[in-house]
Amino acid sequence: MKNERKTVVRAEALTKTYVLPAEEVVAVDGLNLKIDEGDFVSLMGPSGSGKTTLLDLIGCLDSVTSGSLMVLGSDVSNARENDLVSVRRGAIGFVFQNFLLIPELTAAENVQLPSMFARSTSGRDEAVALLEQVGLADKADRLPKELSGGERQRVAIARSLASSTRLLLADEPTGNLDSANSDGVFSVFERLNAENGLTVVLATHDGALGSRTPRSIRMMDGAIVEER
Repeated sequence: MKNERKTVVRAEALTKTYVLPAEEVVAVDGLNLKIDEGDFVSLMGPSGSGKTTLLDLIGCLDSVTSGSLMVLGSDVSNARENDLVSVRRGAIGFVFQNFLLIPELTAAENVQLPSMFARSTSGRDEAVALLEQVGLADKADRLPKELSGGERQRVAIARSLASSTRLLLADEPTGNLDSANSDGVFSVFERLNAENGLTVVLATHDGALGSRTPRSIRMMDGAIVEER
């Protein structure tokens, strides 16, 4: 009998409201969601549909307005900033549309940054091993300007894995790439999910890529309107 997979994310009636000078904006509206260990989920929908806000809540980058949210076994529904940092540090990796690499650092040095901030003993060998996972071990000493856009994003993915990541969140990771590089980057996510069992949640405007994930969720006005 197979072991039941652990629940990585559970949201019930999850709501996030931003209070602006002229109005209140409900970015996530009473959303219910369950993501299990090893899932590969795409969040799809137009700008303003709530994809990024949902990723921020799951990634403990923002606080919940109402409802409940469990992430990696911790209840973050009413968590303070210090508590959110504790949940996301060392367990949640982030990949963004902009690569956010330090131009003066090599690929390996960029990958080492999270470990350095966490005062870990991880060094160059560990960074090169992570680069190997994304097919870039031979580019470890290259500066970002010496890499293609797809290669830079793969360095960013390797960096996101530098702290024993259990949950990888990617916000429009192919948004700045052409179709060939988009396909290559997406294939890295597929491989990390299939071979490493990494839980991946990816927001994308690209319907062709979103349709390749085993599970896809379409959002509109902060709510889930369709799921397959």
